[in-house]
Amino acid sequence: MARKSTYNILMYSHDTYGLGHIRRTLAIASHLRTPNVNILIITGSPIVGRFSFPPQIDFVRVPGMIKMTNEEYLPLSIKINTRHALKIRQTIITSTAKAFQPRLFIVDKAPLGLKREIIPALQWINRCHENTRTVLGLRDVMDDAASTKKDWEEKGVYEVLDRYYSEIWVYGNQNFYDPISEYDIPEDISQKMVFTGYIPRTVPKAGEINEVRKEQRLGPDEKLVVVTTGGGGDGYEHMDAYLRMLESWGESPPFRTVMVTGPFMPKKRRIEIFNRARRLKVRTYRFYRRMERLIGAADVVVCMGGYNTVCEILSQRKPSLIIPREHPRREQLIRAQILCKQNLADYIPWDEVEPSVLRRKLLAMIEKPEPYHEAISNFRFTGLEIMSERLAEFRGEISREKKVLHL
Repeated sequence: MARKSTYNILMYSHDTYGLGHIRRTLAIASHLRTPNVNILIITGSPIVGRFSFPPQIDFVRVPGMIKMTNEEYLPLSIKINTRHALKIRQTIITSTAKAFQPRLFIVDKAPLGLKREIIPALQWINRCHENTRTVLGLRDVMDDAASTKKDWEEKGVYEVLDRYYSEIWVYGNQNFYDPISEYDIPEDISQKMVFTGYIPRTVPKAGEINEVRKEQRLGPDEKLVVVTTGGGGDGYEHMDAYLRMLESWGESPPFRTVMVTGPFMPKKRRIEIFNRARRLKVRTYRFYRRMERLIGAADVVVCMGGYNTVCEILSQRKPSLIIPREHPRREQLIRAQILCKQNLADYIPWDEVEPSVLRRKLLAMIEKPEPYHEAISNFRFTGLEIMSERLAEFRGEISREKKVLHL
């Protein structure tokens, strides 16, 4: 049992695919921690141990699952059937909640958890710890409106939001994209929604960025393009499109390239990318531990447009060219369109991706970045600030009459 002076926060990040969920969770945890706040993260990320955890933040690892389709998951490592693996995860989650006795439970993105695995924990909190706040954190865009509404109706998500969650934090700006209207969220649920704004990421110091440029052997005036696919599980086509552009260039491009495939790209695909890149004198990495420093050293970032990656790029005030994934969800495409409308990034739809288009867009962004720099410099990150205010109210340190914020 924790001392009475401590405030326990339990965070859940299902992490079946990619790096975005655990990186977002860690960014929030790192900001909310104080000398008398303990934070415990429940995660299925197979690489959670590669991240640095500051004092008073720790994690509980549940068996990893890998996403095969939108609804099909398989155990990542242990050779047991899916139902058995999910039962183990559910037992660990519920037992951890009971043992840790959190004052605040923050769930990342999935209101039911993977295959409803957090419902027993939510029920226990609702029944036995009515003073514990339960918060669902949603990224700016879940999916297109029709798909999200259908999914939420079939799974009973609206009922769970109404019954088990104290608040819903939306990590985006309502005037960019409004899930209340897009997803037909009823008024009694929308009253729980707090639009925090986007979540900023760590900005490296100038010396740390210079170290990266030296590591990459870049001259003072050399331009750098960083290509990233996040976790990389579905990033091969993205990397392939970029390499095809370089292969068709016919001469050395007026910039250098560093590619980070991500740790989840299938080995055979990753080896192919590495071999092709080597012939083009492009440096490649499977995983870059200090990704924020590499992005800080870049002049332009080419990415897929996942929420976490976009926040990292905008935090560093960098222009980005997004090639969004459009299946099985259209979330990245919608986000790319939103950012392009705000002049915060540019994008290429998949059906228009070809070497000449990619080359033209990339050169335009490198040669004339000023419009993007101006828009990005006026962009405000308020996510962590608003979350800190909500935590202070939960702890009785401040009071606020209005819970719904319109940014």
